[in-house]
Amino acid sequence: MKYVVCSVIFVAAAMVGFAQPLAYSKEENWLAKPGKTSFADSISKPLVGKFLKDTSVDVFFIYPTIYTDKDKPNGWFASVTDDAFIQKIQGSTLLFQASAFNQYQLYIPLYRQVHLSAYFINERALQIRLFDTAYADVRAAFEYYLQHYNRNKPFIIASHSQGATHAKRLLKELIDTTLLKNRLVAAYLIGMDVPVDLCKNLPPCAEPASTGCIISWRTYKEGFTPENILRETKPMIVTNPLTWSASVPSIARESNHGSILRNFNKLVPKVASATVAGNVLHTVKPHFKGSIFLRTKNYHIADINFYYLSIKQNVQQRVAAFWKR
Repeated sequence: MKYVVCSVIFVAAAMVGFAQPLAYSKEENWLAKPGKTSFADSISKPLVGKFLKDTSVDVFFIYPTIYTDKDKPNGWFASVTDDAFIQKIQGSTLLFQASAFNQYQLYIPLYRQVHLSAYFINERALQIRLFDTAYADVRAAFEYYLQHYNRNKPFIIASHSQGATHAKRLLKELIDTTLLKNRLVAAYLIGMDVPVDLCKNLPPCAEPASTGCIISWRTYKEGFTPENILRETKPMIVTNPLTWSASVPSIARESNHGSILRNFNKLVPKVASATVAGNVLHTVKPHFKGSIFLRTKNYHIADINFYYLSIKQNVQQRVAAFWKR
C-alpha cells in the first residue's frame, strides 16, 4: 500500500514538475558564485571604486519571475538548459538587481521557476504543487550553499517578486527558529506581500542599521493601491527604502541620489520619492527623461531600480552594524 501511495505522489509531481530538486554540486546550476563571473558582478560606471569588495559576508540572491512567455513553451516551469533564457536572466535581474548587493560574495542558484500565470490560477492544489517544485530547488541550493560554501559566515538573503515568495518560506523553515538566525545580517524580501508576523524571531527592520530582521516593500504611484492589496487582512512589512526608518515614513524624491533605469551605467538622481502608505510604498510619478509618457501606476518591475544606490549603501550599513553587534 505504501508503494502504491508513493507512486501516485510521484506521478502527480511528474505531471506538473520534477520529482527531485536540481543538483547544486553541478557548476551549471549556479548562475553566480565566487569564481564564476556573471552580470551580477557588474558595477555601474559612476560607482566604480566607491564600494570595495568584502568577502566576509555572503549574499544568497533569489531572482524574480523571468519566465513570462504567454504560450508557456516549456510548460509550467522555466527551462534550466535554455541558453537564451539564462542569458535573459543575466541581462535583466542579475545586472539590474543582484548587482546592488555585489560588494559582498554573491551566490545565485538557477532554479526551475514557475511561470508568471501560476500566481493567478484558481486551482489551489495545483498552485501549491507548482510552487513547491520551484521552492524545492531554492531550498536545495541554500542547503548546499550552507554545507559547502558558507563556512559559518554571516549572510544576507536578497530577493524580488517570485524570489521573495520562496525566500519567505526559506526564512520560516530554515532560519527563523534555528541558530542560522544569529548569522543573518538582514533579509531583503522585495516586491511581495510579507506579513509583519511572518517569523517569530525575525522582526521587520525598524532602523537603517537594524540586523537580524526583514525588509520589504511594493511600489506604486502615489494615491494608488491595487484592490487585491486593499483587501489584505494582515499588516505587511513596508520598509522605506530611502530613510530605512519606521519613524520617518516619508521622504521627497530629492533625497533619492541614485536610480538605475534602462542605462546601467547611468545613475539618475531624484527619480522616485518614498512614502509608506498602508501595506504599500508610494512614490510621486517617477521623474526622468521621457517619464511624461509613463502611464502605469504599478512600479513592481522597478522596486529595486528606483532605490538602487540607497539599497547598496544600506546593505553596507547593516553589515557594519552586524560586526559591531
